[in-house]
Amino acid sequence: IILTITIGIFLIFGFYLYKIYQNNQKELLSNKYNTAIINYYNTDKTKAVISMKEIVKDRDATYSPLALYFLIDNNLLINQTEVNELFDILINNTSLELEIKNLIIYKKGLFNADLSNENELLDILKPLINSKSIWEGHALYLLAEYFFSKNEKQKSKEFFVKIIELENSNQQIKKKAQKRLNR
Repeated sequence: IILTITIGIFLIFGFYLYKIYQNNQKELLSNKYNTAIINYYNTDKTKAVISMKEIVKDRDATYSPLALYFLIDNNLLINQTEVNELFDILINNTSLELEIKNLIIYKKGLFNADLSNENELLDILKPLINSKSIWEGHALYLLAEYFFSKNEKQKSKEFFVKIIELENSNQQIKKKAQKRLNR
């Protein structure tokens, strides 16, 4: 009985120590993120970029996506391959809710839409197109617009039709797709 109670106390104590450790790690990451933003606005962009990349590689569900979006929004990364690698860290190695992960996949598709060829863009967006995600309609719309911009109107039309046939598609996306088809 004493052994069972002792083991129980150690397990409870260990659990609370682990939670304290996790909270401290989150606080350190938060401070690192805020410091990187301050460095950016104090014209130390190089330090900010290095810190933000490290934060993405820390694979935190909150700060890693924020760091990547900060890098992209402020045009701090020029190399498309490097940005895609950071997207892949978020998509493949970070514990995220499914729809958040799908949003990141969609944003990766948006980021690559202007510079990628058809197969690359389809490969990026395939997980969304083959799912029942709320981002499925957005991914189809992106592909439809991509093909429309490449003057491949038949392929574009096929994607617009798929959007209209979706049950869970965003109503605004459906309206936009219908307008495009009517034109």
